[in-house]
Amino acid sequence: MSTWDPERIAKLRLARTHGVGPLTFQKLLRSHDTAAEALEALPERAKKAGRREIKLFPESDAEREIKATERFGAAVLFPGELDYPPLLAQLSPPPSILIVKGRLDLITSPSVAIVGARNASAAGLRMAKDLAVELGQRGKVIVSGLARGVDAVAHQAALNTGTMAVIAGGVDNRYPPQNAALQDQIYEHGLVVSENPFGYAPKARDFPKRNRLITGLANGTIVIEAAKRSGSLISARTASEQGRDVMAVPGSPVDARTHGSNALIRDGATLVQSADDVLESLAHWTPRQGQLFDTESHEFFDTDETADDISEDVRTRVMNALSPVPISISDIASAVGLSAPQCAALVTELELDGSAISVAGGLVMRA
Repeated sequence: MSTWDPERIAKLRLARTHGVGPLTFQKLLRSHDTAAEALEALPERAKKAGRREIKLFPESDAEREIKATERFGAAVLFPGELDYPPLLAQLSPPPSILIVKGRLDLITSPSVAIVGARNASAAGLRMAKDLAVELGQRGKVIVSGLARGVDAVAHQAALNTGTMAVIAGGVDNRYPPQNAALQDQIYEHGLVVSENPFGYAPKARDFPKRNRLITGLANGTIVIEAAKRSGSLISARTASEQGRDVMAVPGSPVDARTHGSNALIRDGATLVQSADDVLESLAHWTPRQGQLFDTESHEFFDTDETADDISEDVRTRVMNALSPVPISISDIASAVGLSAPQCAALVTELELDGSAISVAGGLVMRA
């Protein structure tokens, strides 16, 4: 029997409504006393933003998702709740909703992400295994994305000490098929994390969001064997944007699989050859991502401030600054001459009218 109250159901409906990203989700919740009031106000707010109609996520669909998720033995978490990961809560804004299955106690443990090539060399796989084992023995939970290669080896090596697997599909989705048995082991001994609803099959656009969850759940990210255009380099950039430590294992200059990770070291990432290097780097780590909305000078979400007084020229310049690649709100604000809270207000309007998409951590992209 579900213990869900109407407020949590309203939060789920709000989070699942198309056009409501993490930025808009947080703004609506802070602008209203309850999630139910925020949900009720959403259609009119979207209309004012220029959208003819916004289709609220149906209550019946929310109830079906809840039943399927709980029947599978998984849980739903929202920002501000006791079990919500504290490292993700530091992001501004944090992910609106998480679905998790496994050991919730791992969420509050210090953690390190290990990512790298799917076609890693034997040496790279050995390094991933050794780092995961030793870091696990020294109290670190290993976070990765359950892909083939480095990810899978890191998860397997950390099963006995603690590992979190972030996936792009629903929490029940077993992908890639080669790692289905490993995923079942992580359900039992670790934690599987997703933003997407039960039964959801991942699409290509979901994997960058998954990467942001991986780095957001960790104090630091280690890159092992990344080519010049590797997705692991995107993870490294994401970790940096989130104010997290970026580390890389050096490789041979004649191996194309290490050109990207070597470049990270050249550009300032911590060189890692052992677990001691990782622990030394993390010993000096402190959260560095600025809070867009909770500064003393800009109590953005505690007011009724909107983007109505921003000129069409500024709106156009913000839209021109957007692309399919997520960029930080602070960077956009600097480029167009707005404060971060003003820019966040405008991005909320653009998201509601269907022109933009916000991503956890204060990033935005063109819809």
